[in-house]
Amino acid sequence: MVTLDQPMSSADLSDTALVVLDDDGTVTAWTLAARRLTGHAPGEAVGRTAARLLPGVADRLPARDGRPDPARIRHRDGRLLDVTLRVSCLRGPHGAVRRLVSLVDPAAPPDGEPVGVVVRDRDLRCAWVSDTAERHDGVPAGERLGRRVSDTRPGPEADVLEAVMRQALHSTTTEVHEYRTGPIGTDHEHACAVAFQRLQDADGHALGVCAISTDVVRQRRARERLAVLDRAGTRLGSTLDVMQASQELADAAVPLLADYVAVDLEQSVSFGQGPPVRVGTTGGTLPGLRRAGLASVHRGVPESPWMRGELVQVPPVSPLAGVLRAGRARLEQIHDDAPEPWVGTVPALARRVREHGMHSIMAVPIRARRALLGVALFVRTHESEPFDDTDLLLAEHLVGRAAQSLDNARQYTRKHNAALALQRTLLPCRPEGGTAVDVASRYLPADVDHSVGGDWFDVIPLSGARVALVVGDVVGHGLHAAATMGRLRTAVRTLAGLELPPDDLLAHLDDTVQRLGEEDCDAPEQVPAVAGATCLYAVYDPATRRCVMASAGHPPPAVVDPEGRVGYLDLPTGAPLGVGLGDPYEAVEVELPEGGVLALYTDGLIDTRAHDLDEGMRRLATALTGPDRSLEELCDAATRILAGNEPYDDVTLLLARTRALGPDTEASWTLDGDPRAVRTARTLAARRLAEWGLHGLVDATELIVSELVTNAVRHGGGPVGLRLLRDKTLTVEVSDGGAALAPHPRLALTTDEGGRGLYLVAKVSRRWGVRPVPGGKVVWAELDYPRPARPTARALPAPAALDAA
Repeated sequence: MVTLDQPMSSADLSDTALVVLDDDGTVTAWTLAARRLTGHAPGEAVGRTAARLLPGVADRLPARDGRPDPARIRHRDGRLLDVTLRVSCLRGPHGAVRRLVSLVDPAAPPDGEPVGVVVRDRDLRCAWVSDTAERHDGVPAGERLGRRVSDTRPGPEADVLEAVMRQALHSTTTEVHEYRTGPIGTDHEHACAVAFQRLQDADGHALGVCAISTDVVRQRRARERLAVLDRAGTRLGSTLDVMQASQELADAAVPLLADYVAVDLEQSVSFGQGPPVRVGTTGGTLPGLRRAGLASVHRGVPESPWMRGELVQVPPVSPLAGVLRAGRARLEQIHDDAPEPWVGTVPALARRVREHGMHSIMAVPIRARRALLGVALFVRTHESEPFDDTDLLLAEHLVGRAAQSLDNARQYTRKHNAALALQRTLLPCRPEGGTAVDVASRYLPADVDHSVGGDWFDVIPLSGARVALVVGDVVGHGLHAAATMGRLRTAVRTLAGLELPPDDLLAHLDDTVQRLGEEDCDAPEQVPAVAGATCLYAVYDPATRRCVMASAGHPPPAVVDPEGRVGYLDLPTGAPLGVGLGDPYEAVEVELPEGGVLALYTDGLIDTRAHDLDEGMRRLATALTGPDRSLEELCDAATRILAGNEPYDDVTLLLARTRALGPDTEASWTLDGDPRAVRTARTLAARRLAEWGLHGLVDATELIVSELVTNAVRHGGGPVGLRLLRDKTLTVEVSDGGAALAPHPRLALTTDEGGRGLYLVAKVSRRWGVRPVPGGKVVWAELDYPRPARPTARALPAPAALDAA
């Protein structure tokens, strides 16, 4: 990497290997430093092509002066050497052109400032010269070619320079000298360091002297500007927001480096979605850019056609497009007399270029982890000096620092979005308790950076208007705990669909956790990752206002009665999930008052660094106390007890206000267990549906009742129960004493006399299932209510008119 931490020193100049190439890329002159670096003697190098001598370098030689660039060459002994490459274009008499290749060990990196090159023959007459040399000493190439230093700048300084060059002709080392040109203390003053090396032919004889000069004053100024930019760059990285990080980059560069700066991010970076764009792989399709940072010396940034957050239109042939395709910085000058064609392809951009006198542009890619994050555009306007290679190096230095900040922000945005997506997937978005309960919840992860943790809650509708309320807690925080939580939540939902009682469900869940832990262990002695998870599972029936619940190591729920009094249920605390104790879980059934509130929570709400569990439970009870408060108000009050105490564990709270079904929503009968019960059940069901005004469901209900009661009489035991429940759907339930004989549908053969009953039930109903109850089982089926008839285009005649007709 090229840096500007210090100017080109005497050691740097001495270690520079110089190679002169002709028009065909053939080596015409060699130096001792080139021999030391590559191992090739002059006789092995002069007369050979650069393609053979320096493979991998010759195809990167530009036609004009280039900036320092990392390259790799092969030593004579076969080793690969990392070097810093610079190519200078040399002009000679009658328009002839040569190229000087300078190679230096990157351990002593050269400065980004353009170097001046003058090649002199054995008589010290100028044979070849670069354009940059004129900027150092003010002598045009036309006046220099064919002349000695004393001919163009007579005086003591010329005599000293020629004496140093004569010494270099006969020396095996590099001679370094420093001199000044121009009036001292003015803008035209130049303090130049110049290094002289002997050029050799194939026999090792001196061909002349090559002088490489650098502008010490410009280097010093560049270092000063770099120091200022470094201080400004300390502000970079203060945020994990990609838009704000882009704005910080723009603010740091104005007015220290440019008059106007725009920072455009590739769209996947802006939103933290999609795969990153790899550097140099954009091909013919340019990535979409969104303007993220803007700064200008003028109020309101009038130079920009696009504001922050807007999509940027990139002309396909512009420097910006070239940077996006190649992933390399580019410097472009815009001339008023003949502007580049790409300027006019976007009218809004062309107008602003003209109005604000934009004449010099630098486009620098923002790269990190081999990904193209975006591009930074630096512009100078009106009277400002054009950018040069040193400015481009400074811009790359600043953008490189900003790229680290932007990459951190990008990684955070991607992980944060992934965490939010995981949270939305694992937790219910809008939990609803149906007609059984009204619910409200709060979820406060301890890992605020990722917004996910190991806590979860769920509200699961069950058959018969019942609802399951679940709260669980996986040990740990962050994405791993959230992923484990998601597996447990899925398992609970699957087991709840089997209509298992709470104690049986926890026993199955405990077995599931143990198996998941064994699968996650790499070694038999490793501790399972999900050991210590807790869970509380409750089922509330609004028809009876009875709630059955069981706990696996979870804190006891709180109950708020309609008068606002709070108490904790005395619930047996079973072993946490996955610990493998083998103890059975115990379910408890309680009657809840209509309009009361059941509060389920995790220990993060009551166990803080400032308070123990007992004190936390007292504080929670106090927060929930009081009549006539909404669930949202109760949630706010319960979580407000954490104010000033940042939770070190995830916090989950689920509140459920109980409802009770009205007497006109349910009808139940007990029937004898004989075949005559089938006809009686059909008659009772049809009569009740008529009373409820559900005539459209009579046929389907009679079919379901016939099949289910028939099965109960044939395969069940004891009396048969029939229940109709009018809720969001119409539910038909048939109970019997045959707990071990759960019915299941099967495909009957054409010769079978039976076996099609449950198949018909499944076809007619919305869904059906079986749940165990004490002393037997319940088979249930749900029916959707008929939709209201759509009005026809032609009105039907009134009943009176029909009678008259």
